This record gives sequence, structure tokens and C-alpha cells, in this order.
Amino acid sequence: MLDGVSLVAAPGHRIGLIGENGTGKSTLLRLLAGADEPDGGTVVRPPDLGYLHQEMPFDLTATVRDVVDDALREAREVLAALDRLSAALAATPEGAPGYPDLLTGYGERLDRAQETDAWDAHRRAGLVLEGLGVGAIAYDRTLGSISGGERGRLALAALLIRRPSALLLDEPTNHLDDAAAAFLEEQLRGLPGVVVLASHDRTLLDAVCTDVVDLDPAVDGPARYGGNYTDYQAEKRAERERWQRRFAEEQEELGELRHAVAVTAHQVGYARPPRDRNKMSYGMIGNRVEQQVSRRVRNATRRLHELERDQVRRPPEPLRFRASTLAGRVGAAGAAGPTGPAGPAGPAGEGPLLAVRDLCVPGRLTLDRLDLAAGDRLLVTGPNGAGKSTLLAVLAGTLDAGRTGEVRRRRGLRVGLLTQDTAFDRPDRTAHDTYEAALGPERAESVPLRSLGLLAPRDVARPVGELSVGQRRRLALALLVADPPELLLLDEPTNHLSPRLCDELEEALGTSPGAVVVASHDRWLRARWPGRRITLETARTT
Repeated sequence: MLDGVSLVAAPGHRIGLIGENGTGKSTLLRLLAGADEPDGGTVVRPPDLGYLHQEMPFDLTATVRDVVDDALREAREVLAALDRLSAALAATPEGAPGYPDLLTGYGERLDRAQETDAWDAHRRAGLVLEGLGVGAIAYDRTLGSISGGERGRLALAALLIRRPSALLLDEPTNHLDDAAAAFLEEQLRGLPGVVVLASHDRTLLDAVCTDVVDLDPAVDGPARYGGNYTDYQAEKRAERERWQRRFAEEQEELGELRHAVAVTAHQVGYARPPRDRNKMSYGMIGNRVEQQVSRRVRNATRRLHELERDQVRRPPEPLRFRASTLAGRVGAAGAAGPTGPAGPAGPAGEGPLLAVRDLCVPGRLTLDRLDLAAGDRLLVTGPNGAGKSTLLAVLAGTLDAGRTGEVRRRRGLRVGLLTQDTAFDRPDRTAHDTYEAALGPERAESVPLRSLGLLAPRDVARPVGELSVGQRRRLALALLVADPPELLLLDEPTNHLSPRLCDELEEALGTSPGAVVVASHDRWLRARWPGRRITLETARTT
């Protein structure tokens, strides 16, 4: 999982851990926290350390008050100790034997109180609970009576109230809305100690981090980049440009060497027939020429072998939507395909790709009007329960029962939907076989699954039933990337993707040949969306 990793974090540094699922982010945090022990090497950590992970260190019968009291315990203890030591110092003459020890103890407690801002702890507790959206929960509620998301926010609040010297966070923005996530960023920037966090949230990484550690496999192991996520992106782009330039230069040199070994090294200037009076001289020159040719061939061959052995591998292609096998299908007269219950919108090639009028899914979604044209880019936002996934299902034609209103699709329209929960009909099939069966052998061969970078090579041969939720979604995304439809519907597409792959996917959306509709909570994606937007509210559209 991890080998030869060295990491030093000084106070004031906030380090973000990024990488694909399974690269060791959570493992590294557990090692730093002492929850796991390494097979080799050492970990030195401060005694005052806070670790946010999957399970809260409280029984479900504990109350919210128990959690808050535990978070305030150190502040209360250090203030009580200051009061005792202050009283003892006032009662002890300066020359008394115990006075220096009392003074030292008082100074240590005072330093700790200042580090944790102990005098403001009670007020801070209220602000943190409110800022993370759990301030309205009654203190006498048990942890078992509140939701999992509320328990996660309460655990995070407890750590922020404590203000430990080192804070370790694993996906801290899970279960946070935009306001709570922004509040967390402000709190983390104000901590004087060390913060190490593993996150897929690029907005958090950009707002908080002073360093980024990329755990994705690399020749030299994990790499540390100074600065926030934007700085990391810039450095990765520069790295890729250097990699591409070096690869191109080596390929050019390889071509020249192969030509030299085969042709150039054998070409010499001495190629005239000898004169009768100069046959001996000609033979001596010819020997020298043969030696020269032999030396050229040896040198070129040696360099060629060295370069072929140590050459830089080709940079992986960034994620891009491939040209569809059905390019031009929409708009072709007489094209066949699904039209949906409302029937085709009219002659192929005329009007919008898809039109919605007076849509209502009782208790889930209402939408007065929506038109999608070829090449449209539409972002659908809104709180949980507003109907984003429902809208995508209606547009895809997979949700027709119980709805009212009109949904008209252009004749022959090919629609692809990436859902949040992906399932395949044949869980016993490997990812490769599933990919080939869906695309057809010819398309699967022209766009190999491995070339897309969405699944690790070891997972391509695994049955899809053994893949994780995230891996199955990556496979479903691969099918859409390899043969994009005329209307692409993506429900939370950046879930389960590393920040780097999220960047590639967002850039790739601009290369999709058809219209794209994305429903997302991703703050980074939403802040940079270049197309149209609609915001859904519960049972209505604004």
C-alpha cells in the first residue's frame, strides 16, 4: 500500500492528500494517528492529536451533551489548573523552594490555554455547532437518534472545538452543504497547528492547503507540491508538458539511431573505383573506412540499445470523449431509435433534441419548460430531494410511470445516462467482456478500455460483481466516453473520482459531440461551469 513514504508536517502547514481510491490516503492517516502500526519505519506525533474517521469514539447511547462536554474538557481543565496555580503562586513567596516549579507549571498551562484559545472555548462551541449545521439538535438527544450525517458533523465539530495541535481529517466535507463547507475552510485556515486531510473536494483543497501530496503511483513515489490545489494543477500541467517534450525528443532520437544503424553509418565518402597506379593506397584507405563504419555502427547500436532500455514511456492520453460511431445519426432522415412515450418532436434534424413541458412527478419534481439543443451544456443544481436525479431519469426515458406532462425527443435520439448507483445485468462478466459486449468488438478494439485510464489494469479482468461502487461507475462512464451519445446525462459524475480525474472529466465534457446535462453538488465543477444552469427546489423550478 505504502512503501518508503516520508512526510514532515510543521505547525502552520495544512497538507492535502490526493489520489485514486486505494492509493493509501486513509491508510496514511491511520498510520499518522496511531490507529495502525507500520511494518517498517517510524511515526512521531504530538500527544494532542485529533483524528476524524469513520466511527465516532462514543457509544450510540451517549448524548450530544456528552460529545460537547468531552470536546470542552481540556479547555475547562487547563483554565481550572491556571486558577489553582495562580492561587498557589499568590500564596507562595518567590524565594520558597516550590516557587520555580509552580511558575513553570503555570507557564506551561498558560501556553496551552493560548494555543487552544481556552477562554473562548464555550462561545466557539456554539459557533462551530451552528456553522456545521448541528446547532439546533437538542443536547439531550442520543447519538443513535440522529442521522449518520449529523453524527459525522458533530464529530467534526468536536475536533474544531478542541483545537488539537495536529488534526487529521478523512473526507471532512462529506455530509456538509456549501455553507458548512465554507465555514470549515475558515476554521481550518485559523488553526495554528498541523492539518493533514484526505479529500476529493477540490474547493476545500484550494481554499485550505499550503501543500498537496499526490499519492497516485509515480516513478519516484508520492510527490509533494507546495501551494494549494490551483498551484498543484499548474505544476502537473508543466510536468506533463515536460514529459511530452522528453518523450517526443527521445522518439526522434530513436528514429535517427535506427536509421543510422540501418543506413547512415554504412555510408562513406570513399566510393570511387581505384586507379591502376593507386591500388595499394586504395586498399589502405578502404580498411580505414571499414573501421570507421564499424565504429559508427557500434556507437549507434550501443546508444540505441541504451535508449530502448531506458526510454520514457508514452504519456497517458487525457480523458476525452471519442468520436461517436453514430456521428451524424441525429439529423439523418429516417433514423430509427427510441422516441419516448410522447413520440418524436418532429422531423429528424428540426427543433430541439428534447423538449419538456409542464412536467410533474408528484412529490419529487415539477418543471414548467426545458429545451435542449444539440451541443447544449446544462448544469442542474439544488438541495438533496429537489429532484435532480428524477429529472435526469425522465430525460433518459427511464421514469415514465406516475409522471404527467410532455417529454418530446427528436427521432433517433440516442441517450446515455450515468446514474449514481450502477448495476450490470451480468455480474459474472469481467469488466473487459462487459465493455466489449456493450460496444461491440470493433469499437472496443478501436477504443481499448485500458486506454481510457478509468479502471486500473488489474480491475479490467475482474468480474463486475466484484468491483466497488466507484469502479462500476467508472466502467459505466467508460462506455459513454468510448461511444458518446447525442444526449449525455451525468448524475454526480465526479463522485468516486480522484481530483485529477475530475479535472480531466470536466475538460473532456467540452469534447463531447452531443448535448450534456450534469447534476452535481461538486462546488469546484459548479463554480467553473461554462454553460446554462437551472436550480431545482423541492417540487418546483426557479
